[in-house]
Amino acid sequence: MKCIIVDDEPFAIELLRSYVEKTESLELVDTFSNPVKAHSFLMKNSVDLIFLDINMPELTGIQLIKSLNHCPAIIFTTAYSEYGVESYEYNATDYLLKPIRYDRFLKAVYKASEIVTTSKTVSPSTGESVVNIKSGSKVHRVEISSILYVEACGNYMIFHTAKEKILSLITMKEAIDILPKEQFVRIHKSYIISISAIETVERTQVTVKGVKIPVGSIYREQLLARL
Repeated sequence: MKCIIVDDEPFAIELLRSYVEKTESLELVDTFSNPVKAHSFLMKNSVDLIFLDINMPELTGIQLIKSLNHCPAIIFTTAYSEYGVESYEYNATDYLLKPIRYDRFLKAVYKASEIVTTSKTVSPSTGESVVNIKSGSKVHRVEISSILYVEACGNYMIFHTAKEKILSLITMKEAIDILPKEQFVRIHKSYIISISAIETVERTQVTVKGVKIPVGSIYREQLLARL
C-alpha cells in the first residue's frame, strides 16, 4: 500500500518511517510536517493510506480529511485519547496513541490492508456476480444485478440497490473500477447507472426505476453510444 505520514513532530515521523520501512506491505511515498503541504500533495496525488496526526497547527488532521474531495484509508496517530470517538465519525481505520508500539502499528496496518483490498476488489474480473462494498466497519457483498445507480455525495459514494442504499468512502474512479464496464455507464460527474435499469432516456435526463437522473452534456454521446 502506498502511504504518507503527516505529523508536526519530527521524532514521530522518524519512528513511523522506521516502522513503515520494515513492513513489506507498505511503500512510503512521502512525509509531511506541514499539513497544508500534505493537503496540496493529496489534491494532486493518490495514496492508499495516511498516517495522520490530529493536533497540528494551521490544519488539524480532522480538518485535513474534511477538506479532501476523496479520502484514502486513515490511521490516526496522536497523543490525545479524547479524539478517539470523533475520529471514527470520519471512517478512520484505526486510532494509535503515542508512543506507538510496532505490534500495535502492525495491527492497524492489517486492518487498513483489508479495507484497501476490499475497495479495490473487482469481482467481475473473477467471473462472480457480486461486488464487495465497504461501508464503515462492514463489508457488503452485493449482487451486481441489484445495483441501480451510484451517486457521489461529498467524500462518499452511495450505491442505490433494489433493496437498500449503501454509503461507501471511496472515490468515483474506485466505484467505476469495481463495476463491470459492460453493464454500467457514467452519465454525469456525480452518477453512474446500470444500463439495464434504464426505463426512459431524454435529452438531459434518464429515468432509473422511477428516479430521474441528470445526464451531463459531456457524457451524452457516451450514453447514446452504449445504448
